[in-house]
Order: sequence, then C-alpha cells, then structure tokens
Amino acid sequence: MRILTGVQPSGKLHLGNFFSVIRKLKEYQNTTDLYCFVADLHSLTTFSSKDKQKENTYNAVCDFLALGIDPEKCTFWLQSSVTEVTELTWYLSHSISVNHLELAHSYKDKIARGFHPRGGLFFYPVLMAADILGFDSDRVPVGKDQKQHLEYARDIASVFNREVGNVFKIPEPEIDEATALVPGTDGQKMSKSYGNTINFFDSEKELKKSIMSIMTDSAGVDESKDPDKSHIFAIHSLFLDTKGKETLREKFLTPGTGYGDLKKQLLQDTLDYFAPFRRERERIGADPAFVESALKKGKEKAQKTITGVLDRVRNELGMYRF
Repeated sequence: MRILTGVQPSGKLHLGNFFSVIRKLKEYQNTTDLYCFVADLHSLTTFSSKDKQKENTYNAVCDFLALGIDPEKCTFWLQSSVTEVTELTWYLSHSISVNHLELAHSYKDKIARGFHPRGGLFFYPVLMAADILGFDSDRVPVGKDQKQHLEYARDIASVFNREVGNVFKIPEPEIDEATALVPGTDGQKMSKSYGNTINFFDSEKELKKSIMSIMTDSAGVDESKDPDKSHIFAIHSLFLDTKGKETLREKFLTPGTGYGDLKKQLLQDTLDYFAPFRRERERIGADPAFVESALKKGKEKAQKTITGVLDRVRNELGMYRF
C-alpha cells in the first residue's frame, strides 16, 4: 500500500504537525510504501520574498529529516524538483469545472475575509490532485478540515477515468480520529493561522512563553480542576501513555496544584521529549551536503513513479512524445 502526504514550508513545525501527521509518517515508512514531499509550489500562494521562501523550504526539509523521515525507507522530495507534476496538473484541469473549483473551502474562506485571490489559490485543488494522483497513491493522511482536498482529487480522477481512460487509482483518506485535531494555546485547532502554536524547535525561552500562554479557567490552587475541559491536559496527554494520563488526571482533580505548575510540567516534558530531535536538527541544518543528497535521492525515485503515470495519461490523451 502506498501512502502519500505533503507539507507546506510555511514556518516552524508545531505540536499539531507532529502528533497529527509526522509521528504517523515515521510508522508508515517502516510498514508501507511512503511518499512524502515538501510542497514548495503550494506555498507560493502566500509568497512574501525569495529569501523567506528559500529559508522556509530548507528549514522544512531539515525538520523532517531531523524528526526521523528516512530517505532510505521512503521517497522524500521537494515538490518543485519533480516538474512532471505541473504537466499533469494541466491535463487534470480539463476534468474539473470552474464552478466546482469555486466551492473549495480555502478559496471561499479567503473571499469571505476580503482577500483578493490570485489564480494560484483558485487552481490549488488541481495541483494537489496532481500531487496525489501522479504517484498512484492508495491512501492520503488528512485532517478532518482537509478532507475536501482529497475529495477534489477523487472527483477529478473519476471524471478522467470515465471520460478519457481508466488511468488513475482512486485514493482513500487516512484520518486518525484520536489526533486529528490538536488544540492550540487558545483551544482552537493548533494552527499558524491562529497564532496559537507550540513550536517544539523553538528556544527554551520561546517554548516557555507559548506554553505559559495556554488559556485556563479561573480555578485556584486549592480547587480541583476538570481535565476534560483543560487545554493543558489535552495537549499534555499527547506525550503520555495510559498510566501517565491517569497520573496527570489525578493532579488536576486533587486540590493543591496550580495551573502554573501544570504548565511548567508540560514545558519540561516537551523539552525532554524533543531533546534528541533538537540535537539532530542542529546537526542536519549545518550539513547542506547531506540535505542535498537526501533530496536528490528522493527526486529520482519520485520522478520514476510519476513518469510511469504520465505515460499512461499521455497515451489516453493522444499526446505525441519524441
């Protein structure tokens, strides 16, 4: 079974990224055929400068490698380096209507907020469909709020298979209900867009600032606290096994521990949990030759796969190749 996923290089990784996606990917690469890419083409919808684009892309690659994505166990590449995906995007664009694209949540949300969208944002679902369909993906890990993107890919593939030729697999969503929505410091889904993230590669000072900002109710030190309504408990539970969760729950229910102490414990556990990853991140970030070698290897593997799919598409469309 082939699993495919991509992540935009839009800034620092946070606990939501790790527990909803990355930790699962490390399991996938040991048990399935994992395809994982850094979606630098998609990130151009929020382009600010070439220097920021290069910095974010390099950091995203280093972050994934440091967190255990192994180029020897999976196919890991930079989206823009496999240019065949943009050719496939054009072919797929003829299997979806303008009206259908106008229903995309990402597009509608921007319009509702007064954002003046460009063509890249409007065309975003087709490029994503090419990412998914171009590599014969069987399953795609998505959050509940991202499922529509996969539905677009499935719809486009179905139309192409029906109207042109039976070329594409119809991928299925992979949703982990337990960690699909990781709460941020304000209780909403953890997201850079909401400014409520806890970034595990931040300095200790920055991490402390984020964790200490987690919203709480007014319960005092001498009062019991409801763990099921606490953002602290919800976030801290991600690190813990069953016994650890039970112990933490007792601390919440037993008067005598304040929210400040509970946040300090979360900070320490976060630092301890990510300590080996943070050390590896420093090493990899200082070794661009290793990063380049890893991406080159992934590019070659990804190109080999998508070329086979493109050949099938070109054949069905009657495209000459010389």
